[in-house]
Amino acid sequence: MSIQEEKKLESFTENVVAVSNDDDDFKLLTADARKAGERALVRKLDRRLIPTAAVIYLLNYIDRVAVTAARLQGLEQDLGLTTVQYETILAILYATYCPMQIPSNMILGYISRPSIYIGACVVGWGLTSALTGVTTNFSGMMACRVFIGVPEAAFYPGVVYLLSRWYTRKELAMRSASFYFGSLISNAFGNSIAAGILAKMQGVLGLSAWRWLFYIEGAITMAFGFLTMWLLPDFPHNTRWLNAAERHLSQVRLAEDAGEADKDSDNLTIYDGFLLAIKDPKTIIFMFLTCTQLLGLSFTNFFPTLTATLGFGTTVTLLMASPPWIFTSVCCLLNAWHADRSGERFFHITGWWWVAMLGYIISLSTMATGGRYFSLFLMTSGYCGFALTLTWVANAIPRPPAKRAAALGLVNGFGNLGNLIGSYIWNASWGPQYHQSMIIALCSLVLSSALSFLMRWILIKENKNMAMDEKKLMEGPGRERLEEAARLEGITFEEAVKRRKGFRYLY
Repeated sequence: MSIQEEKKLESFTENVVAVSNDDDDFKLLTADARKAGERALVRKLDRRLIPTAAVIYLLNYIDRVAVTAARLQGLEQDLGLTTVQYETILAILYATYCPMQIPSNMILGYISRPSIYIGACVVGWGLTSALTGVTTNFSGMMACRVFIGVPEAAFYPGVVYLLSRWYTRKELAMRSASFYFGSLISNAFGNSIAAGILAKMQGVLGLSAWRWLFYIEGAITMAFGFLTMWLLPDFPHNTRWLNAAERHLSQVRLAEDAGEADKDSDNLTIYDGFLLAIKDPKTIIFMFLTCTQLLGLSFTNFFPTLTATLGFGTTVTLLMASPPWIFTSVCCLLNAWHADRSGERFFHITGWWWVAMLGYIISLSTMATGGRYFSLFLMTSGYCGFALTLTWVANAIPRPPAKRAAALGLVNGFGNLGNLIGSYIWNASWGPQYHQSMIIALCSLVLSSALSFLMRWILIKENKNMAMDEKKLMEGPGRERLEEAARLEGITFEEAVKRRKGFRYLY
């Protein structure tokens, strides 16, 4: 951030603090400086939070899918694995990864330093990934896959929750997609890195190349995990690399966005947040929507295997697996940018599943190399929709933060059962055509599309209900939250009510 931008931000936030004294002159100054001051703050966050989260996600997926690349270089033969055992190795990760996301995200909303918590988890899964390289049998590999799912569970829903504590509704999609970009591009560069390691490290120090793959990638992840503890922010009220004025502005803008303070009431416990989330029908719908969606996109754990059906050798296969993910990464960012600009969610998410369904149809229709390779581009683009799914959850279940955190953990935790189930539908005996696998995935995406349409209808209906209730006076807990927002922003209760009237769910 430039010196000029820092001065604008400092000047603006000082005026915001002064507004709490109800000085009309300061209110006018605040209105004049607001746009420049807020833009400077967002840029400061963007330059530190988003790149850090994206790199972590890149390392996360490289570590998680390293086993799929190792399969092409003798993993199964060296460990004496059967096809069912290999599929179980892929699936068992989700036995810990899915359920652990719920308590992890519930805890995240109540700890003071999420930067330390997430950073420690990154170090943990990097260590476990590196230890995978020393395994000598099926049991050892299973143990590593079970334990790697525990620290990984904290990451994706945790970072989405952290983003939702810093960005407004119409800023969140682009930031979430920029963060998820790390996952998508890891499928491209991860395969390229794997190709280089597997091609050059065979026999070095008497070790198989696939073992070096785990050692090298795990060590890199551990090193960045320690750096993460310094790079990531905590919450708007206690982040160490923001000054007091910047922290105040961060809280004010989120309160304005939702019409109430982004803060849990003092008597709201971690269990209350969970109960509020699980009792909301929107949470249940999102849980099944995400599960069916990820089942429909479960080819990702078998992508090198699918690319190998084109008939090329290991190195060429891994290199050819990269372009579809690079294409999807670019589409993901453009899609998210437009989603924020338009405020629309349904078509920006579900439309990409329809593109993936077209890819399955093409693959079901031909075994020609060109047609099959083109279909891989269409299939991977389905992840452009998944990248915004938790953003939609945060938009649709915004307050209180404890409920939002629990909902994000429930949706992504239950949703990843789709990946667990998907570990068994891409059976090697169904290859190289994989027609049965693609039909199952295709039907799953049809179901997720129907659930997405249902969610859109519910949110439209709730927006209409809010419009009908706008003239009613806020009472009870609702009034208390508005009074808290008014106090934080330095405005009257009546002004806070007016702002609350502007809130609507994004659909």
